[in-house]
Amino acid sequence: MTPRKSPATRTRRPSRTSTRNRAGKSSAKKTSAKSSRASTAGSSRTSTAKPARKSASPSTRRARAPNAAEVEAQLDALERGPGEGELDLGRGVSLHVSSLSKLYFPDAGVTKGALMRYYARVSPMLLPQIAGRPLILKRYPEGAGGPMFFQQDAGPHVPDVVQTAMVSTVDKGNRARIIGGDLATLLYTVQLGAIEVHPWLSRIPDIDSADRCLIDLDPGDDVPFSAVVSLAREVRRIVEGCGLSGAVKTSGSSGVHLVIALPARTSYDVSAQLAMGIARVAAATWPDVATVERSIGARPPGTIYVDAMQNARGKSAASAYSVRAKAGAPVSAPLAADELTARLRLDAFTVKTMPARVARVGDLYGQALAERPTTARGLARALQVLDATLAAMRPRRGRKRGERGGAGA
Repeated sequence: MTPRKSPATRTRRPSRTSTRNRAGKSSAKKTSAKSSRASTAGSSRTSTAKPARKSASPSTRRARAPNAAEVEAQLDALERGPGEGELDLGRGVSLHVSSLSKLYFPDAGVTKGALMRYYARVSPMLLPQIAGRPLILKRYPEGAGGPMFFQQDAGPHVPDVVQTAMVSTVDKGNRARIIGGDLATLLYTVQLGAIEVHPWLSRIPDIDSADRCLIDLDPGDDVPFSAVVSLAREVRRIVEGCGLSGAVKTSGSSGVHLVIALPARTSYDVSAQLAMGIARVAAATWPDVATVERSIGARPPGTIYVDAMQNARGKSAASAYSVRAKAGAPVSAPLAADELTARLRLDAFTVKTMPARVARVGDLYGQALAERPTTARGLARALQVLDATLAAMRPRRGRKRGERGGAGA
């Protein structure tokens, strides 16, 4: 399918005076109560993106970003003091934050303020990865152990400092969506109770073209994490055998994500074809370990689901450096290739440990995706290699347990 390229998004920045006035009026109680009336519908298919009245280009907003350490210091002072107040993000941009002392992860002693400080610390690595991407909010107003609800639309009372854009949907027409890329927007989502960061796999203005391909290794409850790591090494070899490269990260839950950067104007159909080709080769090569069976009940015991189905319009996955709403405040952590060993532990990557790790190893995720960009010719060649590999395996493999039924049959 040939992707349709959306028109460029026009942007507008509020004046410094109006920004201060408008942002000052958006108290946490006001934004939390009114934003909760925003649409909570499921993922939606998109065709075009148009600018909302409160929108700014990611490059402009990043240029205005303050020093992360200064923001952390402000958040710490507010939490130790009144527990709420105006967060000065520099050059007239401010955001009201509240309930900073509320425990979001009681078992780990992580408060809402600590969560905001973590995101401020990793923002130089995180923001470029979510810039221009619609964000799907999973809101936990009472913290990780409390109830959760989804929010797709931006809502009617978003502060002017928050980046939004109109995205055309199949079932609801043009809807304002929150767009990642700057610290004010990121912290606003946390203020609403969004612990995790879930961006789309495409960016404005070319919202119909996927620029990331995701393979999610999702283990069953009876599978040790060491087995997931072992399969991740093998899937990474499949990717490299196709002439591609990518980034590897923990999911922050129980699995591992492999992400491949795609060339411009790659359709979601082609992205899905690539992911499914990799998944099928993995399931055919290691049928006792990997499966492409979508139905949980039909998956062979002890197998890992190689999920290629997230590569579609409107779907999302936890970003690199995103915190997950799980016990211990785990983080989706980028990994170096030599870390994929039996010694790798999920609990090593948390809100409390990741800042020191990032200071030590740098931005592994951004470096991996930029190391060897995928070209259109390279992508076409990779698809041919995967097809040829499956064709060569078909006569001798028959219907092995990892390939039984499901989408990959």
